[in-house]
Amino acid sequence: MTNKKWYKKPEMIVAMSALVMTLVTTTVSVYSAYIDRSYARASVWPRLQIYRSYGDTHFSYGVNNPGNGPSIIKYAKVTYQSKPISRWNDIPEFPQHIQSHLGQLILAAQDKLVPMTSLRNKPKDNEKFLEIDKSVEIELCYCSIYNECWLVNRANNPKSIKSCVIDPKIAFKQ
Repeated sequence: MTNKKWYKKPEMIVAMSALVMTLVTTTVSVYSAYIDRSYARASVWPRLQIYRSYGDTHFSYGVNNPGNGPSIIKYAKVTYQSKPISRWNDIPEFPQHIQSHLGQLILAAQDKLVPMTSLRNKPKDNEKFLEIDKSVEIELCYCSIYNECWLVNRANNPKSIKSCVIDPKIAFKQ
């Protein structure tokens, strides 16, 4: 009886083939799961945009979510003349307006919110709004349902961040 090397025995060749196939299958499965998770995150990816709108008889600030998923707004920060404000009424020069809540809410995909709009505008009121607007900065921190978070301002270039944290003293409360 001849003594064959272990790797030349038929049963070892079959075993090694099975091991290689198992490793390839496992690798493909792990990669497929990674792609599936990435696709799931992308399918509910929010994207907030901050805008202003005005015409002869109106002026407003708005936020819309043209993304694929809901946007969980964690906080809003609004500054006027580089100082944080807690509500639109903190800008005494603003003509009459209506305001709604902006921070800590969920904005559905393809939905919009108008946190401030003017009342009974006259053309001279719009001039006043536009002058004030030059000193207004708006910043929102929002997350997806997968807790991926972004910070966006009026330039509308979201920056990915780890989490949304703000000192309550400077958060916009309206």
